[in-house]
Amino acid sequence: MAHIEIYTKDWCPFCHRAKALLRSEDLSFEEIDVTIDTEREREMALRSGRRSVPQVFIGTRHVGGFDDLSALHDNGELYRIIETEQRELA
Repeated sequence: MAHIEIYTKDWCPFCHRAKALLRSEDLSFEEIDVTIDTEREREMALRSGRRSVPQVFIGTRHVGGFDDLSALHDNGELYRIIETEQRELA
């Protein structure tokens, strides 16, 4: 399975929704909590070009925040991205 990373802050409702969506699809992910970790928050901003949370990465691909993740899920593209990133790992 392609590695999924999600940058979050503990007070963020969209972060909670993104994690719930991934869990509902039985997708494991690594959560990177940047609530008080400014170095990891800078890392997130450099990787994504965004400062808002959540920011979701599947493999090497940045998929965006909760709205982006939800749209990918709703239009059936989420698993296509996961499969593509998985093939690139092989």
